[in-house]
Amino acid sequence: MQNTKIQKLLIGTNNIGKFKEIRALLPKYIKTYPVSKFNLKSPNENGKTFKENSLIKSKYFSKKTNLICLADDSGLEIDLLNKKPGIYSARWAGKNSDFDKAIKRIYVELKKKDKNWKKKKIRARFVCALSISLLNKKLACVEGKIEGYISPLPKGKNGFGYDPIFIPLDKKKTFGEISFLQKYKMDHRFHAFKKIKKFL
Repeated sequence: MQNTKIQKLLIGTNNIGKFKEIRALLPKYIKTYPVSKFNLKSPNENGKTFKENSLIKSKYFSKKTNLICLADDSGLEIDLLNKKPGIYSARWAGKNSDFDKAIKRIYVELKKKDKNWKKKKIRARFVCALSISLLNKKLACVEGKIEGYISPLPKGKNGFGYDPIFIPLDKKKTFGEISFLQKYKMDHRFHAFKKIKKFL
């Protein structure tokens, strides 16, 4: 597989923000297709890890379209919450992907654990698992992470999901405040892409 360059690739996500980030990281010669072009709903993600859920998606979408599929499963782990929301990060936002609601839930859960959490550096990380599948065959599966901590207030309108409450280590701004060009060269997806490039 590695000897033949992939020319066409289905990006296995219904999340527009994710699609744009993945497209920006891919080599320009690869023609990409969004899942929406095929009117496909996402499969039931019943894996226990980011990697398992990523493979469920890449295999499912590949079998449905006969295209090689690159799928991502990612989320936010917060140490004080025993690594929650973790693989349930998207599900905390509900069917309408309401991340304002999910962020409020995180703040409620943190307050339950520690009333003074806002005065502390609450360690967290974004994790991204990327997999490439052709039909039922796994071609690659990798994971990337970026460490940081939780902002006491949501800040910034850039990015999507939990970006407004995540401050990367050694930075003062949240992913919501950092420009797209800066973010996509340093985030968890970028680190996963560095590992998966050789398979493309």
